[in-house]
Amino acid sequence: MRTFVASEKDIKQRWILVDAEEKVLGRLAVPIARVLMGKHKPTYTPHVDCGDFVVVINAEKVRLTGNKMQTKVYKRYSGYPGGQHITPVADVLKKHPERVLREAVRKMLPKTKLGRKMLTKLKVYAGPAHPHDAQNPEPVELEMK
Repeated sequence: MRTFVASEKDIKQRWILVDAEEKVLGRLAVPIARVLMGKHKPTYTPHVDCGDFVVVINAEKVRLTGNKMQTKVYKRYSGYPGGQHITPVADVLKKHPERVLREAVRKMLPKTKLGRKMLTKLKVYAGPAHPHDAQNPEPVELEMK
């Protein structure tokens, strides 16, 4: 018995449509990251990008539980004295709602070149409209725990 190892020519990538309306941020990000990595397929191979494309709509209607809307912040640091920028998640959700979901998924993917390639297959849109009708994305209800 030989172990199956997928290669680029063996991979069949689908387009999946996910509606984020009234879903909890972290509980939605986990299955999206699994689909982007390809862990939902029996042919998953860690060193090959075998995941599917994911189109997320209604990202502006995602929920946060507890006090996270007031306490969760995004930090970045320029490297200069006084260069730390702290942005509350409520501000980011108002101005750029797609960034909140993209960041949650990005932090769940591998921190490698392959992880960055996987993240390019994630398409997030604030409202219900998206420009990927030609790819015929299948509406899927992801299994959240």
